[in-house]
Amino acid sequence: MAALLYTENHEVPYYECDVTNRMTPAMILNTIILISEHQNIELGLGIDFLDKFNLGWVVVQYEIDIERMPVMNETIAISTQATSYNRFFAFREFWIKDSNGETLVHVKSTWVTMDRTARKMVSIPEAVILPYQSEAVKRMPRLKRPTNINESDDLIKKPYQVRYYDIDGNGHVNNAHYLEWLTDVLPMDFLTTHEPKQISLRFENEVQYGHMIESQVTKPVESEGSMVTHHQIVVEDTISATATIEWRSRVE
Repeated sequence: MAALLYTENHEVPYYECDVTNRMTPAMILNTIILISEHQNIELGLGIDFLDKFNLGWVVVQYEIDIERMPVMNETIAISTQATSYNRFFAFREFWIKDSNGETLVHVKSTWVTMDRTARKMVSIPEAVILPYQSEAVKRMPRLKRPTNINESDDLIKKPYQVRYYDIDGNGHVNNAHYLEWLTDVLPMDFLTTHEPKQISLRFENEVQYGHMIESQVTKPVESEGSMVTHHQIVVEDTISATATIEWRSRVE
């Protein structure tokens, strides 16, 4: 039996877009997480249910393939399916499609359940996972890992402070803010002329309120017809998140 598929339509408002009127990568994450939460609620597995176990779902890795970024005022269909799981990890996929049913964005993600008091990963209770009708597997699908930055790399760097409004209901920084920090360090003239083709994003260590973080990125280099950048978020000497992004030139 296939895992349950959940779909919602979404009209892209102006505040989810950048200066080119295209949806931002961070807002892609925000909207798909919202849709996954709506499925949770429909199945009776919302925040109130997780509170009984003192648990929260946390994403540890994304692999995002982008054919085209949705644009302002476009109506898109967002679908999600909690495809498979094992004792400690759950695999969830998302699809964003246009009005013709063409896939614009495909997201693969790996999740864990976190004890909200201990701030540690714990095994996934059956009551939390079974309603999705996900496939129980021994080996989880492997996502593409970001390329690590070397100390010798020529880096662009920018500092940020973690604000109160960066923190979500699980008590950690919202995933979308990591992606904003990771990409905002790039020059505006690059961002306005390029859009992501693929994003590999991995979360390594938790960032907390008040932390001073530094976003670091390698200068864009051409590889097999795409521009590629490698990113990391650092708190003092600790790497909190890494990403590799392939970019294509924007087509007007």
